[in-house]
Amino acid sequence: SSAASDVYKRQEKESAEMLPFKRANILLPKDVDMTKWSVVACDQYTSEPEYWKEVESIVGSSPSTLNLILPELYLEEENVEERIKKINLTMEDYLKENVFQEYPNTMIYLERKQSDGKVREGLMGMVDLEDYSYEKGSQTLIRATEKTVIERIPPRLKVRENAPLELPHIMILIDDEKKNIIESLKNKVTAKDIVYDFDLMENGGHIKGYNLSDEVIKDIEKGLEGLMDKDYFEKKYNVKDKGILLFAMGDGNHSLATAKANYENLKKTMSKEEYLNNPARYALVEIVNLHSEALEFEPIHRVIFNTDVNNLIEELNKYYDINEEGKGEYFELVTKDFDKKLYISNPKSNIAVGSIQMFLDEYLKDHEGKLDYIHGDETTRGMGKEENNVAILFEAMPKEELFRTVILDGALPRKTFSMGHSYDKRFYLEARKIKSVSYTHLTLPTNSRV
Repeated sequence: SSAASDVYKRQEKESAEMLPFKRANILLPKDVDMTKWSVVACDQYTSEPEYWKEVESIVGSSPSTLNLILPELYLEEENVEERIKKINLTMEDYLKENVFQEYPNTMIYLERKQSDGKVREGLMGMVDLEDYSYEKGSQTLIRATEKTVIERIPPRLKVRENAPLELPHIMILIDDEKKNIIESLKNKVTAKDIVYDFDLMENGGHIKGYNLSDEVIKDIEKGLEGLMDKDYFEKKYNVKDKGILLFAMGDGNHSLATAKANYENLKKTMSKEEYLNNPARYALVEIVNLHSEALEFEPIHRVIFNTDVNNLIEELNKYYDINEEGKGEYFELVTKDFDKKLYISNPKSNIAVGSIQMFLDEYLKDHEGKLDYIHGDETTRGMGKEENNVAILFEAMPKEELFRTVILDGALPRKTFSMGHSYDKRFYLEARKIKSVSYTHLTLPTNSRV
């Protein structure tokens, strides 16, 4: 009956409203060179200014996300305030110049062909920041997987607080071992749904995106609701009385933390009705399945430069019971004199990288040495073999353990794992308005809303 149909639709709507992942009004550029438009995440190549200079030369004067983001390489420069002002003005200019077409109330399915030929499938939408916390011990539906360094938020906040747009490099993980939610989308889209299809610059591979229909999005919402089911959750992870973890941060933890901090600041200036209906309540993100074959976890090693090598090793042996017999948490220690496989029999964390990080944090308070986080085994070993350096290497964390570890132990130590190579990280592409700004003089596409 009509009445029964109305009830079903209302229940369906209420159920979707409870989900922390929503449809969004997504902005995509039109009539631009897409390869020049899309650039890699701002937190990559932080010690390689030549990379960003090369990107600048590729982009030239073309419209580009390069003009809308602040590469972290420049965070410490004297002119950073000017850069931020220019970014915000450029965002306003792009809006005024009608650079974007808006796809309202939708989600976008994307296929990212990486440099290794593997395809990483993702889904663009927005998350509700009311359902996210980076605080220690959080039980929210969306959680940080690594310790959030609060000191890293303020400089990012300066970019976001006056920005009319957000452009995400955030990737959030779901634990869908059956591969029903995202991986099934390839069979539900056609060529007419394609909204972008182009090569990414600088070894970034290729990306193709599809605008999804209302019917397909409803299937996604039902799939996510299934992962949120309390009985299913407790049985899957063998836990009781734990908050349901639906989304675990993959990349862009500090970017999402910045969006949260900005929203919390706005809440202090608004009524509840105002802030709950403010676009800054949400953040545009890509969700990816933890079980994607294209998604690989790599360890992040430690190198301590310009330190007293013998003293560091002596203090490490006082801090922990270290053995070579295979008892406890494994790590590898490399100096110019030796390369040893070692174990901690009395660890203070559930993983070796956490235990070692605790020691290094304490040791470097009172001793000389500069700590850096390094990718790649051979690169790390090479640095460790240099005079006055110590390298500590770890095994990759099995990605299947991520959700259960975060559920039981909370966020992992900072810089525990990395998802793939720098050039395979998320590129900036889609945008969303985060301020209620009205440009009444604009001529917008007929399917757009301001």
